[in-house]
Amino acid sequence: MTIAPSILYVGTPVALLATENPDGTANLAPMSSAWALGQVVVLGLGPEGQTAANLAARPDLTINFPAPDQWRAVERLAPLTGRDPVPASKPRFRYEPEKYAAAGLSPAPADLVGPPVVAECPLQLEARAVVVRHDAAEEFVIVEARVLRVHADPDIVVPGTQHVDPARWSPLIYNFRHYFGLGEERGHSFRSETPTMWPSAPSKGL
Repeated sequence: MTIAPSILYVGTPVALLATENPDGTANLAPMSSAWALGQVVVLGLGPEGQTAANLAARPDLTINFPAPDQWRAVERLAPLTGRDPVPASKPRFRYEPEKYAAAGLSPAPADLVGPPVVAECPLQLEARAVVVRHDAAEEFVIVEARVLRVHADPDIVVPGTQHVDPARWSPLIYNFRHYFGLGEERGHSFRSETPTMWPSAPSKGL
């Protein structure tokens, strides 16, 4: 059948973007329009948000990926904006300058960029925006950010390697405005560098 959904969030990871405000404080915003090309992450942002304004002037950012059980912290951020006054396009939002505290999350210093990482997120990327432009319809802002450094919780890294263990890492997924985690592994790509089932946490009941 043919349908016309209002949004096309078919299931993508949630990311928390930390950027630098004009006064040097940090803005933190949730988003789910992100995908990677090698060491570049492409982000889709609303044009009137504080994140887009910050990146147009100050290109450093951190991209933080929460785990599924952190969805409530993400949702506490969802109705907040760093813009004051609140843009007319965001009638259900409210201005909040202290977003980390409002979400119950903790900033931690990054190594190479100014904005902090989110300490509670198991996977954190330090990055720098190299392209900030409007999309083809001029409704959104597209950012191409080069990743400078990756931080991972040791529990999700294959021991002795540089690889994230896909059996241990599960991102928070935004699926048509509902939150999900990953299910059981069904297989792997022929290009996988971790094709063997590495020792993981034992299943419940075993």
